[in-house]
Amino acid sequence: MRRILALLIGLLAAPTVAQEGGMLEYIPPPAENWRYVSDQVMGGVSEGQAQIAGPEGARYLHLSGTVSTANRGGFIQIRGDLVTPLPEGAQGVVVRVKGNGEGYFIHLRTRGTMLPWQYYQAPIPSGAAWQELRVPFTVFRASGAMLRDVPRAGDIKSLAAVAYGRDHQADLSFQWLGVY
Repeated sequence: MRRILALLIGLLAAPTVAQEGGMLEYIPPPAENWRYVSDQVMGGVSEGQAQIAGPEGARYLHLSGTVSTANRGGFIQIRGDLVTPLPEGAQGVVVRVKGNGEGYFIHLRTRGTMLPWQYYQAPIPSGAAWQELRVPFTVFRASGAMLRDVPRAGDIKSLAAVAYGRDHQADLSFQWLGVY
């Protein structure tokens, strides 16, 4: 019953177009500190790349490649480890995205995600134009039963933009703006 209620709350609080203001003081990791990871670390065959794009002061990450579920794979991602913890009062993240119309995900790892396959996942849309999204922590779903239902802001260690779960061409431009 608790999981069903959490799912319903999450559906009602899906990512929304961000409104002006209301962000907490927090500076996400700079684009240069993010790293590319693919399912090849576990024997998968997805291939891709991540590049830093945009002018100085407005840098963003561009994730592209081919996601393949062959050989038990199915992801490419760009991950940024937090240098400083999120403020305890944070309710979610604010991101700016554009892409090829495919659905993508944001993954969070926390102090409780000890195993490599553990994470919290929230879907995000993409389209040809930049859009700014607010993604509440209540939307994130745990990858397994051993994790809390909703991640705590102060426990979050990293954030990733991920192309995941199905065979497709990935093309996502992503910028983490902050938290609210």
